[in-house]
Amino acid sequence: MIARLSGILIDKTPPQVVIDCHGVGYECEVPMSTFYNLPATGEKVVLLTQFIVREDAQLLYGFGSEQERATFRQLLKVNGIGAKSALSILSGLSVDDLAQAVALQEPGLLTKVPGVGKKTAERLLLELKDKFSIEGLTTAGGAAHAKSASSDVLNALLALGYNERETLAAVKQLPADVSVTDGIKLALKALSKT
Repeated sequence: MIARLSGILIDKTPPQVVIDCHGVGYECEVPMSTFYNLPATGEKVVLLTQFIVREDAQLLYGFGSEQERATFRQLLKVNGIGAKSALSILSGLSVDDLAQAVALQEPGLLTKVPGVGKKTAERLLLELKDKFSIEGLTTAGGAAHAKSASSDVLNALLALGYNERETLAAVKQLPADVSVTDGIKLALKALSKT
């Protein structure tokens, strides 16, 4: 198994990159979050990888962080999600945004990703429910309340026309025991400053 590549970046054409490792060029596909953080061609790069062997192909996927690779592996375990779909999800959502969507059980955030329909989004939420933890979203005593309030605040902000990234960032900053009304006020105040 190929677990890591370290070498010179010789080509990058989304979503594929080619890394020269001591004279051998490895082609791998990367999510756009990794792609945007790559150095210029001709510079040294290190990617964590996932090697997948199928009947008709041997595929290599690269990631800029262990968190991305672990999330990719977790997505592959979901029934009906293949490597291309998992890569598309990681390209459309950051790991934190995906974890937030799962914690809040928000299929609408996942359906924004190309190729993810309502049924697939619901399956992802169901199968990933216990796989992610969001810091600051839940506390031991009030997990259900915090999840419910955060979800309601998120839905209210989306209904007001704020985009998903701004909304998720604002909801992450809310105190765990906040009420829906206070949460909306605090989130709107935070959004007005950006």
